[in-house]
Amino acid sequence: MVDVKLRGLVKRFGKTVALRGIDLDIRDGEFIVLLGPSGCGKTTTLRIIAGLEKPDEGRVLFGDKDVTYLPPKDRNVSMVFQSYAVWPHMKVRDNIAFPLKIRGVPQEEIEKRVKWAAQLLQIDELLDRYPHQLSGGQRQRVAVARAIVIEPDVLLMDEPLSNLDALLRVKMRSELKKLQRRIGVTTIYVTHDQVEAMTMGDRIAVMNAGKIQQVGTPEEIYLKPANTFVAGFVGSPQMNFFDATVKLNEEKLLDAGEFTIPLTDDLAKLLQDYNGKTVIVGIRPEYMYPKELAPKNLVGPEIKGVIDFVEALGSDTIIHLRVGDKHLVVKLSGSHHYRIGEELTVVFGLDKIHIFDKNTGKAII
Repeated sequence: MVDVKLRGLVKRFGKTVALRGIDLDIRDGEFIVLLGPSGCGKTTTLRIIAGLEKPDEGRVLFGDKDVTYLPPKDRNVSMVFQSYAVWPHMKVRDNIAFPLKIRGVPQEEIEKRVKWAAQLLQIDELLDRYPHQLSGGQRQRVAVARAIVIEPDVLLMDEPLSNLDALLRVKMRSELKKLQRRIGVTTIYVTHDQVEAMTMGDRIAVMNAGKIQQVGTPEEIYLKPANTFVAGFVGSPQMNFFDATVKLNEEKLLDAGEFTIPLTDDLAKLLQDYNGKTVIVGIRPEYMYPKELAPKNLVGPEIKGVIDFVEALGSDTIIHLRVGDKHLVVKLSGSHHYRIGEELTVVFGLDKIHIFDKNTGKAII
């Protein structure tokens, strides 16, 4: 096992710039997730780490060793792809054993390692079956067993669960995370699914447009987003955003037009350079409450609106509220029921708001 360092990675495909200077330190034994929308550069980053692509600029280091231009076979990495990529003409045991055979590992050692990997993935009873006799989840376990059987320094996973059904994805998320903890291999996992990222990653690197927007623990990413992209991409439903003007004269407040948000002295001090300017205010839907359901000690503004739409999801109720020309979303327990067209007053606490620079999108508060 090793730590992985990415330094200034740039990758171009013709006129398209896929990576724009990626810097990232991945700790030895860490499970890190590259999270972002399609086309953000996360798979390209993974392929460069694997040696399947060469960067136009920058370096890849495993520990203190520069592996930027080493071929994949000399990096001791394993990769699990979105497609299962198991050989249909080989039994499960031969699929798992294949990377060991091409490395010339003695047969006795091969049998020992195949048994070890199969037991870890709970597929030891399937070793004499062919892939067409397996379910999708079982085939994915075979692919993972084949990846770990060589005891790689770095395990790379490119959306390995996206072809599985929803219930199996939940189960496999848990099993992959437990497996990684047991074997302690440095793991880099690519996904566009924020739930996968939040539940599996020790840390998350959020990417967009070929750049890393923020790196942090799931809690840091969720509670302290670095900019509007991270704030909007992580969280479901998406964070509410609206423009407001900072006013720090007789009264200290944010003027959002249809309503105002009073500011504490501490918040006003942080916003003193923005007096008279427009900022972006963010508040997550789960921190907005109908007035009658708000915690007793909550201190914040009251906002009146009309319910446009209600999503009754069983465990949750999602309310879409129209406030003038603004659209706000409120997330409640599924035990609460509201009707379309009903007037509703909602409140939120000042300690839960995020404020971003209107021009750069970077977090101010």
